[in-house]
Amino acid sequence: MVLVCRALTRLVTFVLLAALALAGLLVALFAIGGGGASGWSLPGLAELARLADLRDTVGAWFVQLEAPGSPALYSTLGGLCSVVAGVIMLIGSLAPRREPVVVLESDRGGRIAARRRPLADIAALLAARTRGVTVTQARVSPARRGRGGRLRVLASHPRSSPPDEIERQALEAVEPLASGFGLKARVRPRLGESGARVQ
Repeated sequence: MVLVCRALTRLVTFVLLAALALAGLLVALFAIGGGGASGWSLPGLAELARLADLRDTVGAWFVQLEAPGSPALYSTLGGLCSVVAGVIMLIGSLAPRREPVVVLESDRGGRIAARRRPLADIAALLAARTRGVTVTQARVSPARRGRGGRLRVLASHPRSSPPDEIERQALEAVEPLASGFGLKARVRPRLGESGARVQ
């Protein structure tokens, strides 16, 4: 729900800012041309936008809103929809963003957790110490609730190193970190590019 509110807030904010920027650009162009031809002055902009006709139209519309009947009902529904949209935008802009973390330990006193990127960096470094591994990439996906998650490691190796052995050794290297945080580790060996340095 919060993600939908946040996305809606960003969309509406972008549209409003774009409209405001366009209106400011038009006003600036007509203000710079002030004093010249009537078409490039602020009164000329008001005449071009037909603000006088708009005032008469809006005034008549307000008179209709004050009268009982369907226009008043529509205006009430429109006002309620505006209030709901405003509340949704407030939720989207004020709701705190919770960064997904991997929980190590949690109790009534609080919890001990780690961010995904540092854990992935540590796992990549551990896997890189495996003999025959040239390049490593790691990604951590925390569990939605509670402790644990997934650890995926991509280990590049040359043709001279058997993939099964690379997978086994890299998995052994990251297992202490994975078991400590309750992560389900998976290592995928990949044939590296030619010329890559073997560690």
